[in-house]
Amino acid sequence: MDPATYVDPELTIADHLVLDTLVDKPGSNGETKSSSSQPKPSDEDVIQKLQDMNDASHPDFDPTIFQFWDTPVLRAKLPAALQRYVLQPYQKWAQRVVRVPTDVVMLTHLLLYFTTIVPSGIFLYYRFSWVHGILHWVMQLWYCGAFTLMKHQHIHMNGVLAPQYWIFDTLFPYVLDPMLGHTWNSYYYHHIKHHHVEGNGEEDLSTTMFYDRDSGFDFACYVGRFIFFIWMELPLYFWRKGQVKYACRAAFWELGNYAAIYLLYNYVNARATLFVLILPLTVMRCGLMVGNWGQHAFVDPIDPDSDYRSSITLIDVPSNRYSFNDGYHTSHHLNPRRHWRDHPVAFVKGKDRYAEERALIFRNIDYIFITVYLLRKDYNHLAKCLIPIGDQVNMTLEQRAEMLRSRTRRFPHPNAKKHR
Repeated sequence: MDPATYVDPELTIADHLVLDTLVDKPGSNGETKSSSSQPKPSDEDVIQKLQDMNDASHPDFDPTIFQFWDTPVLRAKLPAALQRYVLQPYQKWAQRVVRVPTDVVMLTHLLLYFTTIVPSGIFLYYRFSWVHGILHWVMQLWYCGAFTLMKHQHIHMNGVLAPQYWIFDTLFPYVLDPMLGHTWNSYYYHHIKHHHVEGNGEEDLSTTMFYDRDSGFDFACYVGRFIFFIWMELPLYFWRKGQVKYACRAAFWELGNYAAIYLLYNYVNARATLFVLILPLTVMRCGLMVGNWGQHAFVDPIDPDSDYRSSITLIDVPSNRYSFNDGYHTSHHLNPRRHWRDHPVAFVKGKDRYAEERALIFRNIDYIFITVYLLRKDYNHLAKCLIPIGDQVNMTLEQRAEMLRSRTRRFPHPNAKKHR
């Protein structure tokens, strides 16, 4: 598979439409063939189609019910009886429960978690077995990515359910967060009140600027700092900023979660606590930093404060089908309150600005593997995954690889200048 030309058939409908505005349409074998390619659709036509898919009053409205299948595929392949008596009633009911009509999938996930991982975790405390513990952890690993991006939507939009369900909408994170690797409210304070305020800048505790992003040693330092010190550094950041309320709340919830784990481990069931709470927390903390490293690995030294030049966009299956369009990270930083289904249309509308700003758009790779290929220093592969726009179009593969390499160099730390 050539990452520069392969079109993954599992891309979402929206991603297929976005990709059509960027590259030539593929031949029958999934590879782009410029000689036999069809003309690109107009941006206006794609924008209209994407907007219609998000409009509950339009005949082409396409709610997301399951991550694995687009709704038109379900309608085409499911037996008529299942559609009439299961799918359609569930969709109608769920759209009254969720806050945004497109977001039936959010309720689908909540039902999944509360009927699987929650009772499984409770039963482990009641009757532990090693086989069950391992299987529970595997289930948690399978769930944690999608849950984190659903939680991401939850904290940015102040909930995912309709207003009449506000009590459950407010309380369910306190049950699910620890079981899926998060400490209570810490993601909110770190991501909303800190990361989106600092934007990977000098005062961002998770900034990548002061590391060589293709260095294994620097990466280990980056992950280690977050795992071992964020409990202290985040409250201190708020304290320095004069935000005493946030400092106290961040410390309270983080340390309170640790205290709960300590009590459950020492006085209830140590082995169950290991699999239900400790392993998920450890994996999640590592995963968050692996992802953030990939999201903000390429920072243009010409304008490191630009959201276009310090974050990237991915057109790929893991990021967008299974992680609520997390691949549109530049769009998210441009407008953190933008709904996840609106990212593709916002991208197409702003595509010319992306080109002017020398933004980076990749295909057939996710944030985890961007980190992997960076640590392998395989810039040629990363350059093949790059969809060239603007002045990148006239670059050779080697020039694109060198351009990417130039955006991973560490910036001088301002504290170092002060001590000279």
